[in-house]
This record gives sequence, C-alpha cells and structure tokens, in this order.
Amino acid sequence: MKKATLRLAALAIIIGGTINETTAQVTGVVNNIKVITTAVPMLRISPDARATGMGETGIATSADAYSNFWNLGKTPFAKQNASFGLTYTPWLHDLNLKDVYLTSLAGFYKMGDAQAISLGLRYFSLGNIDFTTIAGTPDGSSRPREFSLDLGYSRKLSSKTGIGLGLKYVSSSLAVGNYGGINYKKGSSVSGDLHLYHTGAKENGEGLNWGLTLSNLGSKISYTDNSAKKDFIPANLGLGGAYTKVFDADSKLTFALDLNKLLVPLDTSAGGTAGYQTKSVVSSWTKSFGDKSGETKEITAGIGAEYTYKDQFSLRAGYFYENKLKGDRRYATVGAGLKYSMVGLNIAYIVPSGSGVTRTPLSNTFRLSLMFDIDKK
Repeated sequence: MKKATLRLAALAIIIGGTINETTAQVTGVVNNIKVITTAVPMLRISPDARATGMGETGIATSADAYSNFWNLGKTPFAKQNASFGLTYTPWLHDLNLKDVYLTSLAGFYKMGDAQAISLGLRYFSLGNIDFTTIAGTPDGSSRPREFSLDLGYSRKLSSKTGIGLGLKYVSSSLAVGNYGGINYKKGSSVSGDLHLYHTGAKENGEGLNWGLTLSNLGSKISYTDNSAKKDFIPANLGLGGAYTKVFDADSKLTFALDLNKLLVPLDTSAGGTAGYQTKSVVSSWTKSFGDKSGETKEITAGIGAEYTYKDQFSLRAGYFYENKLKGDRRYATVGAGLKYSMVGLNIAYIVPSGSGVTRTPLSNTFRLSLMFDIDKK
C-alpha cells in the first residue's frame, strides 16, 4: 500500500471531506481544488462545546477552562481562580461511526491576579482501519489514534492586555509496522504558541475584546524511516474579536468573529511531494502568503453569538465558513449552557446541511462539555 493511500484514508476520516477534497489533499491540486495538506488535523478541531456552539469562535470571547486552546492571553482575566473541563465528541456521527471520537481535558489555575498556568490534553480515536494492497488483498489492520499535551503560561502586561506562551507535544500513530515494503511508525512533534489578548470592556463587561494568536509553530512530523519525508503540522495565524452588550444586571449578548489562516504552503509539486517536504518550517510560514494559491481564499471564518441570563443560562448560535476550493466546510451551529454553583454543562450541535453527495459528514455532530469553576472563596 502506498503512503499516499494511507494518508488519504486517515485524513478522510479525520476531516470528513468529500472524495474530491480528500483527493486534493494527497495531490495538492486537482480540478482547481487547492486544499492545504497538513498532518494531525486534529489540532484544527474545536475542542469544546461553548466555542462550537458559537460557530467555532474562541479567540476573544470571555475566558474559561478551554482558553489555552484558543488564546492563553485571556486566562488571567478569568473571573474564577481556577477552572477545568472535560469534553466528549462522537466524530462523524452522521456516518454512523461508533468508534471515532475526540475527547479533551483542559484547565487553568491563577497564581494571583496577574498570571496563570494552563494544561490541556486532546485524544483522538480514529477507530479501526483495514489495509489492503493495490490488488485488494488484506494487508493487516490498525487502530489509529492521536493525542496532544499542552502546557501554558499567561500574564497580564497591563490591566487591559495579556500575553500567553504555550508548549505542545503531539503524538500521532496512524499505522505501525511494515505495509507494502514501507516501515510505518508513530510520529511526534513539538511546537509552541504565542497569544495576545486585549480587553476594552467596562467594569460591567460591556465592550470590545480582541486577540491575535500564532499556534502550532513547530517541527514537522514523519511516519516512516525516511527522514527526508516529513509533513507539516497545522501552524496557524488567528485574529478574533468579540463585542458584549450588557442590557441589565441579568442579561447580556456577545457577538464574536474569528478569522484563521494556515501558515503552511500549498503542495504544488508534480508527481510527488519530495520538494515540498524538504522545505524548512520557518520558511514555510512566510511562503504560505506567497505561493499564489489564493491566499485570501485560505482564510476560514467563524461567526457566533451568545445570550447569557444571570451567568447561569446561555443560548448560542453560529456559522463556520471555508472556501469550496480549500475544503468547503460550511455549517451552522447551535448550543446551550447551564451553570449551577460551580458546575457547568455546555452542549453544541452542528446542524445538518446539504443533501445527497453534498451533505457534509459533520452534520449531526455534537459536543458535550462538563466544567467546574473554583472561585477565590
């Protein structure tokens, strides 16, 4: 079995793209579809129910247990002294896959009023995959899985601005063993994050917040003994804003917008990826803006709203957009949250869209988050 076939199967399951889209991920450019290829796309999946319910926005929304995945810079501005949460996501539920799921665990602890430390863990099970040779004969099986461990430190630079630094370790095991004469192994990568957050909110919480993030800036990952063939991880540039309108002491409404662009160049090599895979990591960040692949089309957008009553009950809605030549993920989301004392429960749902072959496999996906807040008392 060729390596391209293995990557195709794994990426199709992870991202849930159409046949044409996943074909484009292997070859770079097919029928004008120019999807950027990266390893461990798990790092691009929203890890919590609150952000998903708001159209996958989280760069500039108020701080919570999952801030380390979105913007570490906002963690010192959290109202709680500490918070942690657990999220479960049955992935590609619309395809009736029972053993594909994503779980995440996250939390922070504030050391005084100006600084905080954070921890995050993601685990992605891709179920069971049976391999075959080019002739179609069985060639073993595997249970692919991935996980990442995030450590973060954040600090206020002023009463309005915070900055965060993160360190991430990623392990990806798509297959282990010899298949078709190629020795596959577990891959790993180490990367860093740099996050900035600024709040213009008044004392009652009304106002505009914004954030800027650089995420997954790190080493490439390899799945074979050939050290020259390594894949980029999804380095990302994010910009987000959130405006909160406070109506009275009980109710408020927040609007959020996140824009993201992968800092990975398009693979335009003909007949293979040798030249593409030998590019350095640092140069790839700048070349991602000049590879003439339609850079503005590579920007994904998430927009969402959250209505909160007495900080105990929330309703959310949003929409996520990706250009059809870059993956074509487009879907609406809804969500709700309930909090009693220190315990909170959030749920999000991706609304079914399209029909027949145009129906997104992400339809009917839901996330469930359980959170615990600990205040200074």
